[in-house]
Amino acid sequence: MPRSITLLGAVLFVLLTINHCLSQGCSDAGFCTMGAMKPDQPFSKKIELKLRSMEISFYRGSTPLTPVIYVATADLNFSLNSKTSFQVKLPYQAVTGRLANTSGLGDISLCLTRNILKGKNVDVNLSIGTKLATNKSDKDENGYPLPMYYQTSLGSYDFITGISVISRNWLFATGIQHPFNKNGNQFLWTAWQGGPEDITYVQRYSNSKELKRGTDVMIRVERNFRFSQWNFTLGLLPIYRINHDEITDGTGKRIKPDGTTGLALSGIFTTGYGFNVRSGVKLLIGHKIAQRDENPDGLTRELVTSFSYYYRF
Repeated sequence: MPRSITLLGAVLFVLLTINHCLSQGCSDAGFCTMGAMKPDQPFSKKIELKLRSMEISFYRGSTPLTPVIYVATADLNFSLNSKTSFQVKLPYQAVTGRLANTSGLGDISLCLTRNILKGKNVDVNLSIGTKLATNKSDKDENGYPLPMYYQTSLGSYDFITGISVISRNWLFATGIQHPFNKNGNQFLWTAWQGGPEDITYVQRYSNSKELKRGTDVMIRVERNFRFSQWNFTLGLLPIYRINHDEITDGTGKRIKPDGTTGLALSGIFTTGYGFNVRSGVKLLIGHKIAQRDENPDGLTRELVTSFSYYYRF
């Protein structure tokens, strides 16, 4: 069968899978798994790093409150030439929690990655990309606006860039994500006064009306342990928000809440098993070590697990 037909069939299969799954995205704003910033990247002189590939992942993230986030993601990589690849991530997300149950297509990620150095012992890759909002983050429950934890989109258009250095045993990556616009979220505590929920519980969520997130800078450090078919990684993922989030308060004034800057730190463990040189499975577990005081974006995760199947064409 021609390779183009095989690839087309695989893409159609992924898209159909998304439409029939109830699930969501990332424990951060998403850029930690784009291009040069992805975890568990292989270093091999026998197989090119940038092969055309497909990865399907299923994610579960618990939060400090009642929402639990589920995500199914199709991650498609296309080689443009021997040094350049293009990545498309299509997530479908579902949230279950005390205030509501929501689901829908998550934000779409597009990323161009270029190998800028291929040495004997190290590779250096540069990525430039974007995240595209699939809705305005304005879901509600019976007319009551929902916090960002329950939204399937961040509601913003973001610019992303990053660079990675990969050896046989180590991965170092850094990147930046900058949102360009405020979203359409309408959640304020006052909107729930007299509503169906205890206002004390509602106030545990950060106000997020017309949220504009601050800029994030991330660093990924991983130690890799690779064997013939098994591999393991241990790593740290610090994300630092360098400027305040902005929201609209109950008077219509734009404000910058305290506690929205600073460090969020997670520990990451991954393991994978390769069936052959083309396909395999991966398991990722992430645990929050430190978190910012206030999180209007609803991206806080206490524990995340992700199971993936990949295939390289």
